[in-house]
Amino acid sequence: MKVSGLRPRKGRRRAGPGAARETFGALGLPADPSLTDDEIRMAWRRVAAATHPDRADGGDPAAFAAAAAAYNLLRTRTGRGEALADAAGPAPPPVQQQRSVRWLAGQAAGLPGRIRAGRPGRLAARVAVAVALSAAALAVAGRTPAGPALVTGAVTWLVCTARRDLAPSPAAAGRPHRTQVEQPGTEPRGQ
Repeated sequence: MKVSGLRPRKGRRRAGPGAARETFGALGLPADPSLTDDEIRMAWRRVAAATHPDRADGGDPAAFAAAAAAYNLLRTRTGRGEALADAAGPAPPPVQQQRSVRWLAGQAAGLPGRIRAGRPGRLAARVAVAVALSAAALAVAGRTPAGPALVTGAVTWLVCTARRDLAPSPAAAGRPHRTQVEQPGTEPRGQ
């Protein structure tokens, strides 16, 4: 006797706290993050032995199919994590990400002024070196995976070293530079 529907169809993923509890409940387990692979496997064997359609009494094909689908999802740590995330409900909106995007937009808006007030000649030289290194790396490495990796390295070097050629941001302009901080018991410079 062939039982259809042992595995859920692709693209039809259960969602929501109720469905996640049903997944764990099909194996007779609580929705607990501390469950191990062995506990899941033992619960599957116990339910499969009690509900298998090949039993003398005919078993319970529907319960067996539900338990097989639940075991297929819960047998790995990743699957259990997804089921537990579904049980927890929807995630809160990413407030921190929205703040960081606004901060980044503000920094980008002030970048032209920082370039003009800093050392634009040295910055242009650094950009030219990074472009030349990237072009040379692509000419040597070609379309191999090393090409984009070398270009990424050149861009990273540019980003890390270009900060020296920019003027301080307006937020940092009010703070004293670490060389200007007075040491206890000494007089400030220039007085």
